[in-house]
Amino acid sequence: MTPQSTDKKLPKRSRLHLPTTLEMSPEQAAIHAKVLATRGNADGPFLAWLLAPKLADPAQELGAVCRYGTSLSLQESELLILHVAAHYDCPAEQEIHEPVASRAGLSDEVIVAIRTDEVPPLATARLRILAEFARQLVIKKKVPDELYQRALHLLGETALVEAVGVIGYYALVAYTLNAFEMRKA
Repeated sequence: MTPQSTDKKLPKRSRLHLPTTLEMSPEQAAIHAKVLATRGNADGPFLAWLLAPKLADPAQELGAVCRYGTSLSLQESELLILHVAAHYDCPAEQEIHEPVASRAGLSDEVIVAIRTDEVPPLATARLRILAEFARQLVIKKKVPDELYQRALHLLGETALVEAVGVIGYYALVAYTLNAFEMRKA
């Protein structure tokens, strides 16, 4: 793969021709500015999505909600994201989110366990149920009633809906990163 951009903050490898800031249309530039304002960078799928601005804007807005606007803690959200990244074998998503998960308090042991499809040694019942819920949803594509009832009792309906939203959104991210082989240089 060859570099696709001369911008230092933009991904360097992709199957797509990723737009540089000089190549962006006004609509793309406005969406790019929103991404930078909420995240501080355009890592991940955002530059690919800019090629389809009508997808890019609602996707980045949903991503901002999933990342920053739920009742889940950052540690809980990152736990879910790492399960998605591992399931979809998405190195770019792992590259982005493992350091965030570490800063949020997930141990290296937990991060490696998730990456290698082992049961992570989690400290709280809430983290354990979220990990089990995420794993069942991504692997089996559904959640057994017994697990659902335990998760509902511990987390409540709002957190369960948010967890499914986070898992679904980051599956879209993984598909995008994997399909277009997007990685940092």
